[in-house]
Amino acid sequence: MNITQKSINYLKAISAETISNAKSGHLGVTIGASSILFAFFKDHYNFDASDTDFLNRDRFVLSAGHASALYYTLLSMFGFDISLQDLKEFRKYKSKTPGHPEYRVTDGVEVSTGPLGQGVANAVGMAIAETVMEERFNTVGFNIIDHYTYCFCGDGCLMEGVAQEAVSLAGALKLNKLILFYDSNNVTIDGPLNIANKENVAKKFRAMGWNVIRVANGNSYYACTRAISAAKKSKNKPTIIIFKTTIGIGTDKEGTSSVHGAYLKPAELEAFKEKLKVKESFYVPSDVRDLCMATARRGKLNHEKWNQNLAMYSSTHPELYKSLTAFFDKKKINFERILKNIAKYDGQSTRKINHYALSELAYQCPQLIGGTADVAPSSMAYIDNAGNFSSGYKRGKNIHFGVREHAMGAIMNGIALYEDFITFDSTFLAFSNYMLPALRMRAMMKLPVMSFFTHDSIAVGQDGPSHQPIEQISQLRAIIGNIVFRPCDYKELVAGYQYCIKSNKPVSFSLTRQDIAHIDNTSFENALNGGYVIKDCGKKPEVVLVASGSEVVLALNTALELEKKHAVNVVSMPSLEVFEEQSTNYKQKVLPKDALTIYIEMSNDTKALKILPQNSYLYGVNSYQYSGDGEVVVDKAGFNVKSLSKFIENKLKQQN
Repeated sequence: MNITQKSINYLKAISAETISNAKSGHLGVTIGASSILFAFFKDHYNFDASDTDFLNRDRFVLSAGHASALYYTLLSMFGFDISLQDLKEFRKYKSKTPGHPEYRVTDGVEVSTGPLGQGVANAVGMAIAETVMEERFNTVGFNIIDHYTYCFCGDGCLMEGVAQEAVSLAGALKLNKLILFYDSNNVTIDGPLNIANKENVAKKFRAMGWNVIRVANGNSYYACTRAISAAKKSKNKPTIIIFKTTIGIGTDKEGTSSVHGAYLKPAELEAFKEKLKVKESFYVPSDVRDLCMATARRGKLNHEKWNQNLAMYSSTHPELYKSLTAFFDKKKINFERILKNIAKYDGQSTRKINHYALSELAYQCPQLIGGTADVAPSSMAYIDNAGNFSSGYKRGKNIHFGVREHAMGAIMNGIALYEDFITFDSTFLAFSNYMLPALRMRAMMKLPVMSFFTHDSIAVGQDGPSHQPIEQISQLRAIIGNIVFRPCDYKELVAGYQYCIKSNKPVSFSLTRQDIAHIDNTSFENALNGGYVIKDCGKKPEVVLVASGSEVVLALNTALELEKKHAVNVVSMPSLEVFEEQSTNYKQKVLPKDALTIYIEMSNDTKALKILPQNSYLYGVNSYQYSGDGEVVVDKAGFNVKSLSKFIENKLKQQN
């Protein structure tokens, strides 16, 4: 037996034992894909285990995140900070080897994966980011950015809509440094793949502009490494390598769905290891370790050569080098300048104000990039005079995603993961549902991505209930770690920008289609607290009206009516999540306990009632509205001074 095959056998044995030890995991893909990923790690993967943030490293995404035991074992064997003891703690509480790969938890893991297909779209985002950097900073003789993005996926990933949207866009953009490893074993959890899917994947990918390579025996190391070498030669297309494999090969259940989520019991494990000629438990022989560490040393040497090349680049191209080192600098952003330059747009819709603010941010930030799901003229989330990113113009800062909300969110996650890009995506608030899986993963990984959801209330009117968001903002706020900003003017909008960029947390902006009249006493600084008083009655208030976005004007106008008989304060609450982070003392100053508190918002979200004082009520929308003129729809829903005042007076009477 040669050393390569011996290494693969030990990889299989340790991976299988890792799963058996946990009595949980996914044995099928772990065993079936071992040759693919060993060939990749040994012969092709450019990494430096001693510096996993090396800019010019290859990016690898395990979209089929259930193959984590295989991934962790490879990382351990090739010198990353994962010990054999860590493998023994696979799937245990707070271990470095969780059930699915987690960003910032396990050394070498580039992205959290598990929900199938998301990783494919993340990889497309990383490949886009690579082309942006390559176009900006490479010059004759100096390929400063010169690496690949690899993604491992299975049948399940490619059935997911998010993956199909992403690979379609990747083909259109000709991302030739993107290579997809497709573990085609024709088995899913429910049974043979053909009970649900009979498509010709090769023809489908060719039709989408991909280069296709077939490997008849994906369980052959030599066939796998040759195919990856061929894929790296693609000049103007992304490449999918279709590896035909046998799931759970070498076990009694090979080729069947029952091996997918199985683990080997003690006797089965011993029999499996005997076939592999492996006697030890959680052990890597010295010759196998030497083979793997030779690859690790090669990666470190490549990094050192890159550093030397970068030093020469700094001398021969000082301006480009200066731009490269400053490219991801977020500390230089002058938010006061943005405020000053967009103040003239006060009184317009927040989607329009956001358009001008984005362009001002882009002027300061070369790393800003983003796009919309085919609604740029409506959501207005695009950067002026910045060009459109395409296969022919990779300096463009606006990405046309097409009608692909699922992929858009996950692709922007990938760009943010690549390095410290400032990224944004946009669609109508009513369609944010399409993006929820990506938004959830974004929040979990703490990625500072901005989402601009426009047409944010029933005021959109004539498009009818399908386009009138009611429950969507509640869904966004329900995502743990996702911050929602619903600004009433330009000051609060820019406060949301600063919060996202400085806190490294994702922010979903809820922006109006309709204009919002100028509002006195709004504050950029106070908006950074999430909520603040914008109208103070000067004494102990009897009523506190709390509102966000366009409803702040309604709250102020209603206060003018109520203050004839009552002491009324008005609070602007652009972000419930940020307000919740403030001290108890601050929150009680803004929202006194004894006052009747009314939260006004054209949604059915009751989250505010968990944050506001006990004597609080939601004045919201609890049913889908009719199609009609936006102002009429809003009025009929009761969002007018007369109806709101009556509601409040009735609550005051009930108290007395």
